[in-house]
Amino acid sequence: MKSALRFHALLMIVCAALVGCGGGGGSSSSGSSGSGSTPSASAPTGSATAPTPSANVPQSTTPNVQPVTVGVSPGNTRNMLMTSVTVCQAGTGNCATIDDIQVDTGSNGLRILASALPTTLSLPTIAAGSGVSAECAVFGSGYAWGSIHTADVRMAGQQASSIPIQLIADSALPGAPADCANSGGASLLTVSSLHANGILGVGLFPVDCGNGCANSALPRWYYSCTTSGCSPTAQPLAQQVTNPVSSFPLDNNGVVIDLPAVADAGAASVSGSLIFGIGTQSNNTLTGTNVLRANSATGYVTTNTGGLTYAVSYLDSGSNGLFFHSTQFPLCGFWYCPTSTQSASASITGIDGVSSTVSFDIANSNTLFSSSNNAFDNLAGNSSLGFGWGLPFFYGKRIYTAIATRNTSAGQGPYYAF
Repeated sequence: MKSALRFHALLMIVCAALVGCGGGGGSSSSGSSGSGSTPSASAPTGSATAPTPSANVPQSTTPNVQPVTVGVSPGNTRNMLMTSVTVCQAGTGNCATIDDIQVDTGSNGLRILASALPTTLSLPTIAAGSGVSAECAVFGSGYAWGSIHTADVRMAGQQASSIPIQLIADSALPGAPADCANSGGASLLTVSSLHANGILGVGLFPVDCGNGCANSALPRWYYSCTTSGCSPTAQPLAQQVTNPVSSFPLDNNGVVIDLPAVADAGAASVSGSLIFGIGTQSNNTLTGTNVLRANSATGYVTTNTGGLTYAVSYLDSGSNGLFFHSTQFPLCGFWYCPTSTQSASASITGIDGVSSTVSFDIANSNTLFSSSNNAFDNLAGNSSLGFGWGLPFFYGKRIYTAIATRNTSAGQGPYYAF
């Protein structure tokens, strides 16, 4: 099994209510620092076609729709897609439902602030060498340091049983090792810095690191911690932080995010659905849809727009804007702010050369932030690397994220479709 060698998308680029980002949640929008190859910019282009059905996709009648919302989030950060997740002591009815968990197709695995769990819910730690397992989760906006625990994760009638999750800022751990704390960006260890109680990573891979971490002790990944400190360690696949959807008994080959369209000026709130499975039930059928196959090591596709090619490109509900570097649009701090809304088009191409042409708008960020709205489909910011199709791209669409090596009605993942 292959997996990303680093988180291949942003957690989020966040900002407070009325102004563009300067610091806070981070002003970096770098993508993967992994060494996996990226899609070739010279891949032949073609037209996206309807998927060819494939066999061996188990059918399900299990409830599979998890409500998601965009509204007033912790820190009053705009364009944050949130849900609630129930976490249980494995094999028991001792559970807690945690609200304000960000839904992130750009990462893999559930990460919750330790402070968000009630003291009555004790989750067993995972051993690593002579100590306990911990992880440094590095995102574009900073790092999340925490211990690895086993839990049952429940959503919409589905359960991922006894999977590894991360508890961020676990007070039982020593502080973050120097290579983690110096990885760049802010420390995402509180509600005010994370702008959420946790992150639900429902991306392209079953686990967050894969064979790279299973085979060797990679820097800024997994650690074995004792009272005297923490040292990097290899982490078996079965003990890596796990995409909960990949561990569901059924509807476990990917997710669909279904959000309504919003007006040009934005919306105060939006309600939609996180649907589990692709081609497993009537509500997640994939027909007549653009299927863009992603690199099996990095999760990247390629974007071409404005005469530029971005070989590092991804669809990421955990980024609260569209992020790319361009000299065509003026900047107000970190965000683009043209005097009038500008329309643009792009071609997104998968590794097989199949491409889809999409249009998008870029509004004046100052105007958007001065409103009381929280959901915007035209918010865009500057990036030093790649093209991130963040949450604005998800409005008014059904976007599919297929998990690597899992059979779907359009063949095996990893791919994005819309």
